[in-house]
Amino acid sequence: MNRPHLHFSPVQRWLHWGMAIAMLTMLFIGVIMVSTLTQAHSTLIALHRPLGIVILALVLLRIIVRIKRGSPPLPDSVPSMQQTVAKASHLLLYALMLAMPLIGWAMVSAGGYPVTLFGAYHLPPLVSADARLFAVLRAMHTWLAFALFALVIGHLAAALMHGLIKRDGVFSSMARGHRR
Repeated sequence: MNRPHLHFSPVQRWLHWGMAIAMLTMLFIGVIMVSTLTQAHSTLIALHRPLGIVILALVLLRIIVRIKRGSPPLPDSVPSMQQTVAKASHLLLYALMLAMPLIGWAMVSAGGYPVTLFGAYHLPPLVSADARLFAVLRAMHTWLAFALFALVIGHLAAALMHGLIKRDGVFSSMARGHRR
């Protein structure tokens, strides 16, 4: 069992904040991408696909580091029900951060399109081209994006509550690496 730490490691903080930036960028690219018919659409797709794969790689690395290092315990002042909700929401965040790029990759594959990373480098398709599967995966990708966005908003609200109102060290353990 991992020995509890009082703060997240520098690697954990870097992965957290780097992924936060990447995911917000992805959200804005995705929203603009599906709402435009201009020439920007192709450019946004060319950014969206490789960024999704970068996020997938980062979340896999983040999971490995989290399993190896663990996370700081929540303060005793946090009620047990809130601790349970916090743990469940983190598991759901990780699940969605894994699912979104995998579903996106499968969706693009089902649409018969390549997942181009950079230049001429393409990832292999996850599934065979299939218009019906493409439609199902596209709907899943959309609805899970809404769920991820809602969960991120909840995560941000909880972080701000701990950082600005409770000032119990939960936020600072990720922001600065130590608790007050």
